Amino acid sequence: MSGIFGVVSQKDCLNTLFYGTDYHSHLGTEYGGLAVLGKTFQRHIHNISQAQFKSKFFEDFKHMEGHCGIGAISDHDEQPIYLHSKLGKFCIVSAGLLENKEELASLLLRKGVSLSEVTKESVNITELIGKLIVEGNSFVEGIESMFEKIEGSCSLLILNEEGIYAARDRLGYTPLVIAKSKDSWAVASETSAFFNLGFEIVKYLEPGEIVLITEKGLVTKKPGRQNKQI
Repeated sequence: MSGIFGVVSQKDCLNTLFYGTDYHSHLGTEYGGLAVLGKTFQRHIHNISQAQFKSKFFEDFKHMEGHCGIGAISDHDEQPIYLHSKLGKFCIVSAGLLENKEELASLLLRKGVSLSEVTKESVNITELIGKLIVEGNSFVEGIESMFEKIEGSCSLLILNEEGIYAARDRLGYTPLVIAKSKDSWAVASETSAFFNLGFEIVKYLEPGEIVLITEKGLVTKKPGRQNKQI
């Protein structure tokens, strides 16, 4: 399992990002990661199998700054992944399960695409998803194409200069929830991340829905569907 969290703020977002990600600690036991965009991208990943998320990241987050960021707690992959692509520079986190990850990795390798992140001698699912997305001509087109190729479920957050793209898996297995506070917007795997941070729930993303979160609010890039797999 994995838990993901993202925030876009009119001010520095690190305190919200740090605690919002930590509230997902029950969803993963192996890795934690934070990425923030200020003047540049800053990213930190730690193994949390032998220590709590807070203790691993307490010093890191004090030296990071930016108005938007994403975080992840994971059972299997090191993330966020940073990519410099034809769609620009971005960081990505994901939550879900791909049953055909080896098949998709082999397909990309035959195309000449390199996969650099290996976790426990296996494909890093988040990097694989990112590489599939950048085959599209836009993030929305790439996400939709990726959804068509994978067997399983994948919800994700993409951090770039526009803000945060949030996409819920088309089967509705892995939820994403949008919330807002006085000066920030946030997205999370679970609503428990919001209440102690002063956020109010705005909406639950529908299966397959893609939105862009900016300082000004929420922009729907692709409507979802009401029917869910479960």
